[in-house]
Amino acid sequence: DEEFNELCFEFGLELDEVTSEKDIISKEKGEEKAKGASDTILYKIDVPANRYDLLCLEGLVRGLQVFKERINLPRYEKVIPAQGEGQKLIITEETVQVRPHAVAAVLRNITFTKERYDSFIDLQEKLHQNICRRRALVAIGTHDLDTISGPFTFTAKAPSEIKFKPLNQSQEYTASQIMDMYRTDSHLRHYLHLIENKPLYPVIYDSNGVVLSMPPIINGDHTKISVNTRNVFIECTGTDITKAKIVLDIIVTMFSEYCEKPFSVEAAEVVYPNGKTHIYPELAYRKEKVKPELINKKIGISETPSSLAKLLTRMCLKSHVIGNGNNIEIEIPPTRADIIHACDIVEDAAIAYGYNNIQMTIPKTYTIANQLPLNKLTELLRLDVAAAGFTEALTFALCSQEDVADKLGMDISATKAVRIANPKTAEFQVARTTLLPGLLKTIAANRKMPLPLKLFEISDIVVKDPNTDVGARNHRHFCAVYYNKSPGFEIIHGLLDRVMQLLEVPPNEENGYTIKAAEGSAFFPGRCAEIFAKGQSIGKLGVLHPDVITKFELTMPCSALEINIEPFM
Repeated sequence: DEEFNELCFEFGLELDEVTSEKDIISKEKGEEKAKGASDTILYKIDVPANRYDLLCLEGLVRGLQVFKERINLPRYEKVIPAQGEGQKLIITEETVQVRPHAVAAVLRNITFTKERYDSFIDLQEKLHQNICRRRALVAIGTHDLDTISGPFTFTAKAPSEIKFKPLNQSQEYTASQIMDMYRTDSHLRHYLHLIENKPLYPVIYDSNGVVLSMPPIINGDHTKISVNTRNVFIECTGTDITKAKIVLDIIVTMFSEYCEKPFSVEAAEVVYPNGKTHIYPELAYRKEKVKPELINKKIGISETPSSLAKLLTRMCLKSHVIGNGNNIEIEIPPTRADIIHACDIVEDAAIAYGYNNIQMTIPKTYTIANQLPLNKLTELLRLDVAAAGFTEALTFALCSQEDVADKLGMDISATKAVRIANPKTAEFQVARTTLLPGLLKTIAANRKMPLPLKLFEISDIVVKDPNTDVGARNHRHFCAVYYNKSPGFEIIHGLLDRVMQLLEVPPNEENGYTIKAAEGSAFFPGRCAEIFAKGQSIGKLGVLHPDVITKFELTMPCSALEINIEPFM
């Protein structure tokens, strides 16, 4: 495990954890649910988002083997069938409004096993989530070629006119019924919005009218592939032709190694509405030239051109020196769509050289860093408030709408809270506008602790502000709460006086601080005061309203103080 962890790091990956299905389930759902789950060791590997060629075991192993110089990079070749024998995909003009692009290819005489088949399906799923942007840009369909006969037609029809048996279903449905059926499907419901409001739905037929798929939702059951499938027809439809080509290239390069003739792919012809034709997959190799001194300078090393070429070859970029060592010619294989610019090549050279092997140097520019004054003030205050007997808490910057509004007796519109557009959980809907809810939730989670509970936090809150470039603004707040059998207003008031003493602000009106009776929705009537300093209101202190206390599932009285510390800089 340690060696493999090292290898991953050298290759620019991260071995996230070594675990098993049993461990994962017991962590998420408890020991009971994990009974009977598999004990097989699993490696969780973090792959950078640009390396689509490492998203399946085949590509990852191939990449690592080339990196370790155990094998040479395979040469992927496209086999163009004899005239009239290849597969054809005809695109009709109806598709223009919904999903205008399509590409296709065939994997001939492929041998699947259970593991290879699972990996094949899994790679499609990972590509769908990643480069395909949840199938919005590209949707992949893989079909058993022996169950259908070409040429194939990619068209678009009214939902009521499309009828077929979807994958793993037992009867035929119309497209509208399929959409209704999958509204509750945990996996497929996320993709329905891509086409449901369109007048026509995209669909692919074979020459006998058999439905291959209704992209980007579901394939037909008739053409489904299994472990015994020998010939696979792959189609990628989408709104972005470049991404569709990349996705097709990745799938065929990863799995062509299991074909009878390894690393060969049978090309398919795509006919566009205007009559033009194009052969896919492109599997394009291209050459780039990069000067060795550029690589050395950017990374901060001094390697010979030939050793740089060797480093790049280990990263699946076959390279050799040309022109008396003035240039390195690099061949970019079809698996590396992430190589867009010379800097991508330099980065790969740096990974192969080993980040840990680059000598550290002192930068030529000389600067002296300084702590942000606000952070310095925060650090000083934290120490002294802790010395006053309060325990520091660190709470989430996001909370639910109820926490900052309803539970404190306010309306959400009055809080100027910044909302998250698509929150994953109800707990994280808005950015906090006050630190109080976080501390009260902390007390609720620690009710078993002996009283009194004295907590404080100095952190940022966020409010909307149309005058700033980002539409919001941060303020550094200091909040403290005292929770006991009696409210302890005097203790919180004492803490305020101590903080002001530390900030050297005297208790008077002219140039110091004062408190004046006020009303606050979260506070008990008549037990709330507003704090003024530096000629402005900086916050409130008081005894919390019983309704607030019960809404946070607490049972004892509680007093609180919250001020903005930025004016004291």
